This record gives sequence, structure tokens and C-alpha cells, in this order.
Amino acid sequence: MIFQLDLRSGVPVYRQIIDQVHAARASGSIGPGDRLPTVRQLAVDLKVNPNTVVRAYRELELTGVLTTHQGTGTFLTNTVVERSEAEHRQKLDRLVSEFVARAGREGITVQEIQERLQQLLP
Repeated sequence: MIFQLDLRSGVPVYRQIIDQVHAARASGSIGPGDRLPTVRQLAVDLKVNPNTVVRAYRELELTGVLTTHQGTGTFLTNTVVERSEAEHRQKLDRLVSEFVARAGREGITVQEIQERLQQLLP
């Protein structure tokens, strides 16, 4: 998994790490049991304070997304957020609306988003 930070986005670095883990999980590029970089290695790779990575990993552990085994590493779990179909649809609609609005503010069209999503699919 490759992390990329946008220090000009206004989004805290730890939040960007969390969001990228969730995005990689949603896209299938990482799956249950996959090992994530160590705190130290990710901090070096991203040129950030290790405490920033610790904060992101800790939040992901608290929500059940990650598990850490002393001496072996940090791994993605197979925890699934339980929601009803209606809740799932409502959450998806809200996220898509927010994303499209944000993209529109940046001058990005829905067609460009669709094309890029197709390119990203495995």
C-alpha cells in the first residue's frame, strides 16, 4: 500500500492516513490479513512524526479496522460495519453528493470522476 499526503489540503495528516486505509480497503487493494507498514517505516516514508502515524493506527484499531500484534506487525482485520440496507444507501448517497459537490468546486466533472474510477478498478 502506498500512502500519499497532500499537505495543502487542510486535512490533518493522521486523517489522510485513516482515509487512505479505508479507501484501499474499499477498492480491494488491501484485504483482511494484509500487513501495513510499521509506524516507524510509514513515518519515515511520509516524512512525518511517528506520533502522527500512531494516532491514525490507534483510531483504526479502536474502530476494529486494524489489529496490532507485538513483534509481528499491524494487520487489516475482516471487521465489517453492520448497517441496514437503508442506512447503507443513505450513507452512500450522502458521501457521493458531498464528493461530487467538492469535485465540482474544483472544476472536475462527474464524467471525469467516472473515467478515473474505471482506471482505478483492478
